[in-house]
Amino acid sequence: MSLFGALYVGTSGLQTSQNGLNTVAHNLSNVETGGYTRQQVAQAARSYNTISVDSKAVSNKQTGLGVYYAQTRQIRDYFLDQTYRREAGRMSFYQVSYNAFTEVEDLLGELNGESFADSLGNLWEAVGELAKEPSSTVKQGLLVQRASQFLERAQAVYKDMSDFQDNLNVQIKGNVDRVNEIADRIYELNNSILKIEAGGFEHANDLRDERNALLDELGSIVHIEYKEDFDGAVLVKAEGHQLVTRSSVFEMSVARDSETGFYTPYWRMDARITTLADGTEVPDLTNSKVFDLTQEMSTARNTDIGTMKAQLLARGDHRANYTDLDQDAETYNKTIGQSVIMNVQAEFDKLVHNIAIQMNAALAASADADNNYLVDKNGNPIQLFQKITSPGYDENGVYVKEDPTPGNESTLYTIANMVINPDLKKEAALLGFIRPDEKEDYKVAQLLQDVFTTEAYTLNPNVTNKSNLVDFYSNIVSHVAYGGSVFKSVYENQSTTVDSTECARQQVVGVSDDEELSNMIKFQNAYNASSRYINVIDEMMEHIINTLGAS
Repeated sequence: MSLFGALYVGTSGLQTSQNGLNTVAHNLSNVETGGYTRQQVAQAARSYNTISVDSKAVSNKQTGLGVYYAQTRQIRDYFLDQTYRREAGRMSFYQVSYNAFTEVEDLLGELNGESFADSLGNLWEAVGELAKEPSSTVKQGLLVQRASQFLERAQAVYKDMSDFQDNLNVQIKGNVDRVNEIADRIYELNNSILKIEAGGFEHANDLRDERNALLDELGSIVHIEYKEDFDGAVLVKAEGHQLVTRSSVFEMSVARDSETGFYTPYWRMDARITTLADGTEVPDLTNSKVFDLTQEMSTARNTDIGTMKAQLLARGDHRANYTDLDQDAETYNKTIGQSVIMNVQAEFDKLVHNIAIQMNAALAASADADNNYLVDKNGNPIQLFQKITSPGYDENGVYVKEDPTPGNESTLYTIANMVINPDLKKEAALLGFIRPDEKEDYKVAQLLQDVFTTEAYTLNPNVTNKSNLVDFYSNIVSHVAYGGSVFKSVYENQSTTVDSTECARQQVVGVSDDEELSNMIKFQNAYNASSRYINVIDEMMEHIINTLGAS
């Protein structure tokens, strides 16, 4: 090799070492940058110059032409990324579920500083006081007052649970929009990365970092599957359906229920959409729903992954009442049994419903052939709780509507369509509790007590033990507390799994100050060595030129 050729060998060392120093500086400047993946310089030997070929020798006579900068590559572990995104999505699922239980437990436990259990206890106490002296107008008034407070607070708790459903509903819509935004951005990044890396000379590492961060976020919202194609594009599936392909994005959309306002995510490309005369689009969701919520939520099946699925399960698909509990255990477990809010709404409504109709039935027991005195001006038995017959707002601002379910009118009492008899609120003495023979009616008063002490009620189709109405509410709270503790335990265990996975991942992708400073010293020494090599060649050339010139 000529001396001039040797200069190029030294120059290649300078250039490669300088690129290495630039990469180290880039890593160190992004130590605190979220989602950054450390980069590493890959060096390769230039083609060798063959001087002679000898078939008898072990190898040909060759001389090296230096080193060149092959690429700056990202250091990532594909399997750790997959594990992290799956487990982070599972953690999000149980976090939302645990938070839902906590919120419902708070709504049941406290209401403006006073628990609902107090209003139930006060009503039971008022019934007990009335049983001692049924004809007392003071105690009759106390009964009506306590019943009114009981119903008001029951409606307030139910309304708070409905508001929580609406809050989750808004979050679901926001998550659908975010999924679409992420999918669009991944598609854009795919195209940008393909343009940059098409020549095979440059890697779009910073764009890949952004794409990886988006995949992390997407994996916490929905269950994703993905793979990187041969040319660097990432193809993504969400909930088993194509989301990002090489050529397009399959966007999610939401169908809004006209009655509840609840959103149902669906794949727009898969839905048959009917456009009404007013321009409203009505999608057919038969085969286009994003989530199958009838599936058993199981870690083994990976059906317990993603924030959005947990929000849909917690919210449910309607405002539940006691009629939702009138089904077999299997159907119950596939419907409202999976929604903590709907389940508690139904159980809570069952409590209020039974108190209302049983107290009304006790009062109606006086209107028999022997008594026939607790009747209103129309000759009908006086009712403490009345069913609203037309939609509207009650005096507390709670919206109530008529229950359209056909059947016995006396059984259609729900929290949403009940009020206290306005005549009794004006004049509690209408109860009287004085028999036609001028004697106090202890029989009806005792029947009112029996309403709360008779053990005839099961919490839901999965429960066989019967309880009285005094303990019924405690059973609801205990059921919620137990469910919350289970989900809390799973969530905490899952958090530990995610943290350990992230630690392992950061050991691969994270920037280590000590390692980068060590690399900096290595590249500095290599740069200095190349520089000294060039100086030696320069001195040799100078000596030869001066010697030849002197001769």
